[in-house]
Amino acid sequence: MFHIKYRLITQTTLSSMCFKLIFSRPTAFAQTWKSWLSSHSLVGNKNIILMGPPGAGKTTVGRIVGRKLDCPVIDIDDDVLETTWNMSVSEKLQDVGNEQFLEEEGKALLTFSASGSVISLTGSNPMHSAGMQHMKKNGIVVYLDVPATVIMSRLKSMKVDRIVGQSPGISLKDILEFRKQFYKRWYDIRVLCGGDAAAEAVAEKVLDAVKRYQSSELETFISTRSSRSGKNMEKGSRKFFSDVVTEGLAPDGGLFVPEGGLPKFTAGEWQNLLEATYIERAQVILERCIHPADIPASDLAEIIGNAYGENFTCSKIAPVRHLSGNQFLLELFHGPTASFKDFALQMVPHIFAYCIPRSCNYLVLVATSGDTGSAVLDGFSRLHDTDKQRIAVMNFFPEDGVSPIQKSQMIGCQKENAWSVGVKSDFDFCQTAIKQIFTNSDYTGFLTVEYGTALAAANSINWARLLPQIVYHASAYLDLVHQGITSFGSPVDVCIPTGNFGNILAALYAKMMGIPIRKCICASNENNVLTDFIRTGVYDLRGRKIIPTFSPAVDILKSSNLERYLHLIANEDGQLVTQLYNQLENQGHFQLQKDLLDKLQQDLVAGWCSEEDCLAAIHSVYSTTGYILDTHTAVAKVVADRLQDRTCPIIISSTAHYSKFAPAILKALRIAEINQNPLSQLRLLSSYSPLPPVHWGLLETLKKKGNEDHQVCAADMSMLMSHIETLIQNHFL
Repeated sequence: MFHIKYRLITQTTLSSMCFKLIFSRPTAFAQTWKSWLSSHSLVGNKNIILMGPPGAGKTTVGRIVGRKLDCPVIDIDDDVLETTWNMSVSEKLQDVGNEQFLEEEGKALLTFSASGSVISLTGSNPMHSAGMQHMKKNGIVVYLDVPATVIMSRLKSMKVDRIVGQSPGISLKDILEFRKQFYKRWYDIRVLCGGDAAAEAVAEKVLDAVKRYQSSELETFISTRSSRSGKNMEKGSRKFFSDVVTEGLAPDGGLFVPEGGLPKFTAGEWQNLLEATYIERAQVILERCIHPADIPASDLAEIIGNAYGENFTCSKIAPVRHLSGNQFLLELFHGPTASFKDFALQMVPHIFAYCIPRSCNYLVLVATSGDTGSAVLDGFSRLHDTDKQRIAVMNFFPEDGVSPIQKSQMIGCQKENAWSVGVKSDFDFCQTAIKQIFTNSDYTGFLTVEYGTALAAANSINWARLLPQIVYHASAYLDLVHQGITSFGSPVDVCIPTGNFGNILAALYAKMMGIPIRKCICASNENNVLTDFIRTGVYDLRGRKIIPTFSPAVDILKSSNLERYLHLIANEDGQLVTQLYNQLENQGHFQLQKDLLDKLQQDLVAGWCSEEDCLAAIHSVYSTTGYILDTHTAVAKVVADRLQDRTCPIIISSTAHYSKFAPAILKALRIAEINQNPLSQLRLLSSYSPLPPVHWGLLETLKKKGNEDHQVCAADMSMLMSHIETLIQNHFL
């Protein structure tokens, strides 16, 4: 039995850990790095500090990084602890015991000083708070994140079965898991390291990560209608993540997208996340999408914890459930307002509060076809009190275009900083009106000067709304792999009920980032403009009016996020996108050229579902499984049945809980007498002991008194502006 302080220094150790050292790299690489780093004040100033569990390869990787940069390499074990103590680390541990060893180790760090060096910490250094605070003052801490199963395998091959802090009766796996909290507290940069990753490759990833950390100016955003790239913009006009979160819509009426595209994950990096929790996956993915200059990793972790820690009824957050055959449901309704919108809108308010300047008040405007409204209101009402004083929300929804329960929910979610306004029109009017308000510089300037208030958007036109949605599409695939349903690299199809194109766009983004999604199936109801467009390349609104359906969240004709996808497949041709959308605005239609349609059809297929088929699918699934689909999921189920080829698993996005659409569900289940009271409807559904159970959050909201109180507005721009000014005066002045 070994009870030693683990160190990775011998060639035997390197071999057993499957590290393959390659020492014949071109000198030009080192010269390029030294030139870049010295121009960014890293070498000669900041240290690169490698941190991770024992067996992560810190010493080996540190030596390679130091060689590439031609700078000093310091191993805390060899060069600090053993020199300070005049004895080996294992002898010190045996001499003083676990608890005192950690204290002595931390004290040694407090007297240590270096600059312009690569420093390899011990696996237990991060457990000493004062010592790590001292090290961070002059260093960038890089976390070598290696899966626990890989670490245990490496330690076993070294015949190491005990490490510092491991008491009798505590397993090696448990102590490694316990230590994660300390690593997560201190790192600035995370580098994912797979089990078969060569040390040389890990070193290059470290250097790339440090370069990104030091170069926030490389991650700029452009408008989908911009004719100039961010690289050609003047420095003051560049847009960064914090800017696009705050501004929402680009000044030219386009939507913001990252100029350099989304980050790519290797297959090994994705497989590192197979054992991870949903929150851990979200942290890793979003760290790659949000530069630490905008939100540092530690603050991002707090935001993600606030969003998903206690607000979701299912511990898995977004579980994948087998439905039948090769079909699986991605359940996205376990949040507080029972729809997929909670994934973004439990997080975005905290991101927004973090990014906006403290010197101005903000009014967030949102248009909803049903689910977004209550999710926005709930999310922003959970902000800290100081943030609620400077951030308010106004939600516009079609007064007669949402389900009765959705309306009751939106009205019931109103709080001191969050209000709902019913508009006597449809969703497209609400969304278009908000876009026009944002691009009316005279009006927005008036609000800023007169009231000290700026406007912001929380619809999926805001880039930050899309990022959390990428996470659950990636996580669903990883869950299927983890459950043994498929092997990593084997494809899946996804089928998504689609209105504003945000959810399906997030799946396409997940595909771009390395998740092997074969086809995205776009499922529409009788408002099937997207089905026609994907099949023909013609987007035609002429003569179309929204048809109210049982699936109101996809009762949309103008799909805003489609613009981001067209910009992507057009190779960021902002002039072409501008031309297409000007034609849509002025003539009511546009047509894609053949090469773009071919690109689109490589990613997308589409179908639509009638009202009768939607209800029939709900009845059929309940009769055979006892499971109740909501109306939107039923639309996707019908389309998936028609379009899938059954050669791979298909993940159907279950975007809302059936409780939100109780009248339609009761009709589908062929229950003749339906009480018009929403609360009575949910109680009746509950009596059938359905799967999943009736949503607790909806029950609680409907039990509240005063759910009928809300403002109603005519479909008139001046009236909407008047409501906005009234809210500002009442809340901020």
